Amino acid sequence: MTTPLNERRIANAIRVLAMDAVQQANSGHPGAPMGMADIADVVWREFLAHNPSNPQWANRDRFVLSNGHGSMLHYALLHLTGYDLSIEDIKQFRQLHSRTPGHPEYGYAPGIETTTGPLGQGIANAVGFALAEKTLAAQFNKDDIQVVDHFTYCFLGDGCLMEGISHEVCSLAGTLQLGKLIAYYDDNGISIDGEVEGWFSDDTEQRFKAYGWQVLRVDGHDADAIRQATVEAKAETAKPTLIICKTVIGLGSPNKQGKEDCHGAPLGNDEIALTREALGWTEDAFVIPEDVYGAWDAKAKGSEAESAWNDVFAQYQAKYPTEAKELLRRISGELPADFAEKAAQFIADTNAKAETIATRKASQNTLQAFGPLLSELLGGSADLAGSNLTLWKGAEGVQDNPAGNYVHYGVREFGMTAIANGVALHGGFIPYVATFLMFMEYARNAVRMSALMKQRVIHVYTHDSIGLGEDGPTHQPIEQIASLRGTPNLHTWRPADTVETAVAWLSALQYQNGPTALILSRQNLPFQTRDQAQIEDIAKGGYVLAKEKGELKAIIIATGSEVDLAMQAHAELDGVRVVSMPCAEIFMQQDAAYREAVLPANIRARVAVEAAHVDYWWKFVGLDGKVIGMTTYGESAPAKDLFKHFGITKEAVVEAVNSLI
Repeated sequence: MTTPLNERRIANAIRVLAMDAVQQANSGHPGAPMGMADIADVVWREFLAHNPSNPQWANRDRFVLSNGHGSMLHYALLHLTGYDLSIEDIKQFRQLHSRTPGHPEYGYAPGIETTTGPLGQGIANAVGFALAEKTLAAQFNKDDIQVVDHFTYCFLGDGCLMEGISHEVCSLAGTLQLGKLIAYYDDNGISIDGEVEGWFSDDTEQRFKAYGWQVLRVDGHDADAIRQATVEAKAETAKPTLIICKTVIGLGSPNKQGKEDCHGAPLGNDEIALTREALGWTEDAFVIPEDVYGAWDAKAKGSEAESAWNDVFAQYQAKYPTEAKELLRRISGELPADFAEKAAQFIADTNAKAETIATRKASQNTLQAFGPLLSELLGGSADLAGSNLTLWKGAEGVQDNPAGNYVHYGVREFGMTAIANGVALHGGFIPYVATFLMFMEYARNAVRMSALMKQRVIHVYTHDSIGLGEDGPTHQPIEQIASLRGTPNLHTWRPADTVETAVAWLSALQYQNGPTALILSRQNLPFQTRDQAQIEDIAKGGYVLAKEKGELKAIIIATGSEVDLAMQAHAELDGVRVVSMPCAEIFMQQDAAYREAVLPANIRARVAVEAAHVDYWWKFVGLDGKVIGMTTYGESAPAKDLFKHFGITKEAVVEAVNSLI
């Protein structure tokens, strides 16, 4: 190994902080930070363009720790380089309300670009960062001035590569030639169960070469080799690069390095003392010498880098003021000033047309109207664009034009969704992604992550019920809507017609504190007549669609295709109102007076009807109400036969209401 002693001492600061913090918490993973410390030293001190004094600098390089269990590596780097993360924060590792939780969590500490922990999703987010950078650069850079120009660096481990999502996203990254993505594989041969050769014997080099990546191999403890490989990676702009770094997990621990013992447990006080001796580190726990701090401090270098970029951007503003203003708006996440007014006009026009069409088609019509107004939209579908209807006339694939606004993700539901999370986190885009509702199951964990990080990602799910018909139970969603509705921060919309679909899209675009799921039908749904007040109330998540004739005796609550069943039943019943509930989460956020006006507490005779699992609706109808829906899986048959077979009919709604009055 050719790493100079002084450079190894600089890297050792990561090792001692990691083992001390994990020991104090009596919980954590010291092995990965200790094994990757030399890689981190080179990347963070020599290559990463960032500014600890302004973690949100727009043109910073992005860093992702995909093997998020090694979070102390990231926290140590942030602390040492000068971010607002103190030694006291390090001491509070894994404690309640600390800024240093067990895995990197977006929003807790400055410099954490994404939440990692579920293995493989970090590298997927990194692909999203690189995709966003390449697309944004193509849309805004000029031949004479480059204002979007940064790299994405990602650390990952064996677990990330074993997870199937890594195949999905790394395959696509190679196809899209994301040359500014550089990944460092911590090839230490150890996972929690021991030596991985018994369950992970892939030829990783050939695997990634087959994806279209540049692959380099280095000794992960040789700073010169890491440095040279990184230079080669940055020079290769047509291919992403994987640098396979052979490392020793827990390097420095005399009795535990290279073993699973140091993967997910503290070293122990005795072993830490031996490790300090082996590293030549004489300082007490959590003490870093001033000369080491000085070697790591990136504040001056970062401020200079940002200042230089500010000068470039000032030139850009002077020469291209329109583009500069648009770029700043998009980075801020704000919609165009006139968008809400134009969207309202589209909703009014949609209401005037009174079309009976599938809500997936209504969604496409809305995209056709909103797309030209929103340059930040970056859409995509998992090989189902012709069924999801996510393409609109202005959509152009990034595979044909890097400045495009649409990604053909292929059959990669999980990868697509996690990539979209990275795109949203990068800034400058509002991503929407699509598949059949049933195949949300493939993407479920990434949907959860967009909600956990409160990212504005729009999930378009079509073929929403047994109404898709002949494809049968494998394709007919039953429990998926309830799963989505149970996800914190996520708004789940199931619109009944063209107008509710347009309002749902507007709500999703305006919602900046989380994702939205749009649940859309394959089959045509009848248009419902409304007055202006009712149209305005759609945005409240639930509203009275049809008032009762005479004294109010019962309430029917419905969503999506079943709203029309409720309306048919309403025509035969007295004293019954119909409540359309396209987004229950938003309805529950309304004040008590509004909710009482829609669903009076004294009216206990309530029937909910939805062609999905019944359990979600009991909280709205009470145990003395009734729910018409699904408690089994579906069957393969035409839609009309299925609704009749499963008892989701007008007659069933009428009978249920009469039984309660």
